[in-house]
Amino acid sequence: MELSAAVEALSALGQESRLRVFRLLVKCGPDGMPAGEIAEQLKVPANTMSSHLAVLSRAGLVSSRKEGRSVVYAIDVEGIRKLLAFLVQDCCQGKPTVCQPLIAAALADCC
Repeated sequence: MELSAAVEALSALGQESRLRVFRLLVKCGPDGMPAGEIAEQLKVPANTMSSHLAVLSRAGLVSSRKEGRSVVYAIDVEGIRKLLAFLVQDCCQGKPTVCQPLIAAALADCC
């Protein structure tokens, strides 16, 4: 991942509503959630939510698909993987095994 792409992704997450959307979609997994339901659940106006989802999508953190009359948003696993890999690629002076317990603990707490 290029530095500029990482900055864009981190900037997208650096806003409270977008971070809340992202966390909600992480909980939903690859099935995702319709945009209207996201807006309703987070109590954000639909037009504002549309803008937030567009920012997250441009940053490569979420993807969308059409299902009937709804647009369903879900996490972009590959985009998230690239961002996480970028963040830890130089971890622990080139000894990623040192970070393994931290990563395992984070995964155990979230999933």
